[in-house]
Amino acid sequence: MSNHEMQIGIGLPANIPGVAGDQIIEWAKKADAGPFSSLGLIDRLVYDNYDPLIAFAAAAGATQRIRFTTSILLAPLHRAALLAKQAASLDAISGGRLTLGLGVGVREDDFQAASVPYHSRGKIFDAQLATMQRIWSGQALSDEVGAIGPAPVRTGGPEILIGAGAPAALRRLGQWGNGYIAGGGGAQMAAQGFRAAEKVWSEAGRAGKPRLVGCVYYALGPDAQKRGGEYINHYYGPQFGSMVVQGLIATPEAVKEARKAFADIGTDELIFWPCIAELNQMGRLEDALR
Repeated sequence: MSNHEMQIGIGLPANIPGVAGDQIIEWAKKADAGPFSSLGLIDRLVYDNYDPLIAFAAAAGATQRIRFTTSILLAPLHRAALLAKQAASLDAISGGRLTLGLGVGVREDDFQAASVPYHSRGKIFDAQLATMQRIWSGQALSDEVGAIGPAPVRTGGPEILIGAGAPAALRRLGQWGNGYIAGGGGAQMAAQGFRAAEKVWSEAGRAGKPRLVGCVYYALGPDAQKRGGEYINHYYGPQFGSMVVQGLIATPEAVKEARKAFADIGTDELIFWPCIAELNQMGRLEDALR
């Protein structure tokens, strides 16, 4: 797969502490006017970030064509019927521009805060996928409970990407997903996930190929490595921060290398998550991609 076939998305900096609402809207408008295929957004409960679906709803009203990709949304923190309604609402309001990247997450504090049992999160997620698909297809929820609207634009519901590392978690792709989304671990790690996802897909007897999406962290300009690293360490904490920082893309050359590396492993879309919330980060990324 050559570079021009791979779409390039950009993160919405709604997960960076201290970013103001008007900055998010401004960023969304600029991305919509630029070459980017979608806005990506990661999810966390116990952190100073905006809720992804609410941030995307605001961005939807300020944009025309760009897609919205949760990369990823922690599904088990939500109740299935409410999440299905919120996602369908955002999809309908935006004219069908929502892609739901979904996963279970690994941070116990998020689950404690939501009063959801951490060790049951996989089971909860499986049940949610079945419930949401039922709701989106317009069926009654049960014998006692009627249908829940609105209807999403895409028949059967928004496109679903499964984010997962464990083989058991990946199996969900075969039944429920339209594709697979890799975390911000670089092309080599993404390639392992992609190949595993393709295997699950074909074993499930699905037609065609799963959509494959990769994500990387970036910061560009003066002190990019330092400033980007500070955000990553703050977000991931001492346990994972130093590991994630190693993958930070902090030079125009590294942007080009990442694009080539991801294109070479068959990526359909690569999302660059910003670590600095300033608007010039988008222009710098565009320049580096030229």
